[in-house]
Amino acid sequence: MTLQYTKTALEALNKLPAPIRRAFYKQAAFLVHNLQHPSLHAKKYDEADDKWQARVNRGWRFYFKIVGDTYIIEDIIPHPK
Repeated sequence: MTLQYTKTALEALNKLPAPIRRAFYKQAAFLVHNLQHPSLHAKKYDEADDKWQARVNRGWRFYFKIVGDTYIIEDIIPHPK
């Protein structure tokens, strides 16, 4: 699997604090190798839009779609509690 980023995701990534950005890259590497990695807690977020959600850490989430063999990262945001 490969990663691709939308413009929104790249803008969000550039604005993240350094520790959150490092945590995201670690989680993204887990995603590439195993969608079901335990620390991701990946789940289908929006069935109609085929959007998934996964954890960066306890306070942050990232959203993505799966298209063929590519994960398209759409956004990285604080967890909407």
